[in-house]
Amino acid sequence: MTENESPVAFLDMDRAWDLLAADRLGRLGVQDEVGVDIYPVNYAVDGESIVFRTADGSKLSNLKAHSLVTFEIDHWGETAGYSVVARGHAAPITDPDEIAQVEALRLKPWVPTVKTTFVRIFVHSITARKFFFGQDPIEKYR
Repeated sequence: MTENESPVAFLDMDRAWDLLAADRLGRLGVQDEVGVDIYPVNYAVDGESIVFRTADGSKLSNLKAHSLVTFEIDHWGETAGYSVVARGHAAPITDPDEIAQVEALRLKPWVPTVKTTFVRIFVHSITARKFFFGQDPIEKYR
């Protein structure tokens, strides 16, 4: 990165979906009674939606009460990294044909627990940024 280049680049929507589809682990932000809970989930991209599996518990209860969610992934290396943020609403999948369709994605639980509920996030907006790492600009002048 040269001195005149920005350390942050905004990526287009197609690139955001490509990055999301290439990864498998993200963080789901869901409102609860006192704020926002963050859950790590493994997932798959299905068209322009995100699908994951879950079990009965606080995550599913919070989703049913507050369907607006934020989903985020990030990745970093030695010189650069990226972040993708998707916002939308989530709903358990109940239609048997749709369940059969998402089962074909071979989405397995991340940990060996029984997770019988599939959830789809219908994405309303998605953004992605790439970050170029470098020296702290303040340190450069000390």
